Amino acid sequence: MKIETGSEIRVLPSREGAIAEAGKAGAAVHCGKTSVAGSVSQRACVFCGSRVVLYPIADALHVVHGPIGCAAYTWDIRGAQSSGPQLFRNSFSTDLQEMDVIYGGEKKLARALDQLIEKHQPKAAFVYTTCIVGLIGDDVGAVCKTAAAKWGIPVLPVASEGFKGTKKDGYKAACEAALKLVGTGDTSGVSKHSINLLGDFNIAGETWIVRDYFERMGIQVVATITGDGRVDDLRRCHGASLNLVQCAGSMTHLSRRLKEVYGTPFNKVSFFGIEDMSAALYETAKFFGDETMLAKARLIVAEEVARIYPQLRAWRRDLEGKRAAIYVGGAFKAFSLVRALRSIGMRTVLVGTQTGDKDDYETLREMCDPGTIVVDDSNPLELAKFCLEQDVDLFIGGVKERPIAYKLGIGFCDHNHERKEALAGFVGMLNFAREVHASVMSPVWNFVPRRSRRSLHAVGAPAPARGAVDAGNAGQPATHSRKGAA
Repeated sequence: MKIETGSEIRVLPSREGAIAEAGKAGAAVHCGKTSVAGSVSQRACVFCGSRVVLYPIADALHVVHGPIGCAAYTWDIRGAQSSGPQLFRNSFSTDLQEMDVIYGGEKKLARALDQLIEKHQPKAAFVYTTCIVGLIGDDVGAVCKTAAAKWGIPVLPVASEGFKGTKKDGYKAACEAALKLVGTGDTSGVSKHSINLLGDFNIAGETWIVRDYFERMGIQVVATITGDGRVDDLRRCHGASLNLVQCAGSMTHLSRRLKEVYGTPFNKVSFFGIEDMSAALYETAKFFGDETMLAKARLIVAEEVARIYPQLRAWRRDLEGKRAAIYVGGAFKAFSLVRALRSIGMRTVLVGTQTGDKDDYETLREMCDPGTIVVDDSNPLELAKFCLEQDVDLFIGGVKERPIAYKLGIGFCDHNHERKEALAGFVGMLNFAREVHASVMSPVWNFVPRRSRRSLHAVGAPAPARGAVDAGNAGQPATHSRKGAA
């Protein structure tokens, strides 16, 4: 990545509405639109969105009907953990070739399903359509219906052609496919004090941590959708009394459909950070109106916070006043990260998401400090520009954002699909703070040009004007607008 000095990064006019600043009046942030051509968005496609939602259902067969590249791109994309079956860790593809495009791929898909179902004996199968399938017009639904009748298991098409919209549309396609399983299982044995956990994907064992808290309160967790998920649990999840939606971007559609069809109420919660995890436990206990359950929740919070707080306080002394940038998939995660960073003394100066809506961005503008940049569906150059302009010490994002941070000489924390450290729950807050502290306070950043210049200014050299960026050539500042970058 190269940022030219001595010239202004020009604004793509169509990106201006997708960027706002906290503390300043302005129109609602433009969002929910397809990415601007030429901006090389950080957002993924519809197919990718559907895969990240359904992939963690561990005992199901996942077949990508399309070119091999689509399956390779999304193989192990969540890195989700399973307490049992590992079938989901395999990425199967029909590997469509040129002749399949000409003559159609339905027969190839049918043969693939026959071979895979016979060999692996899955509880269900999901078949993902890709861009090329949408173009050639294969009747995937008919093939799935025939396979389901032949093998006696649900074979579910996922309408996930990549070009149909945004990653958020992929979430919706996944929810619609999963909904076809709901209501087909026996709900006997489901307690009146029961919940489903929606939108936690057990990337590093978070589902197990959160499930333990609720079970200690006396609440039955019927299904985890979809982290460490099971087909049979999904079939009977309509028997639960409440749905808790952790990842609002991916699972709000399913929770609304479950309310429409089965009358199950839902609450949007977050399991990241002390405040949000505590609130999730308290609100759930209050929903059931059980004082004993509420007392147990208070005891859990007291015990867990007492265990981690002394170390958090020690790290806060080092992190006080440091500045962070956040770019994540869903807005609820962004809310939690802003609060979690504040609890360890850090200020969020840049926050963006891939799937937030207008209300989400308005909430971010209200909860963040004045001057914080709020952006929807950003691109690498925008993110680099704002990180330098806001002089951040830490970037929290996913694998696509990591190179941006390291090229700029900024510490990075992975809070997305590829991480291996549990970040949910109270123990997750401790893990998160440990990683933030280690990243921000690493002495390596004292040797990068950006930090070296900051040190010189601290001992008396004149500081550059706010918003100036030196990309390696001292004395040639680059002027930047606070708008979208091309």
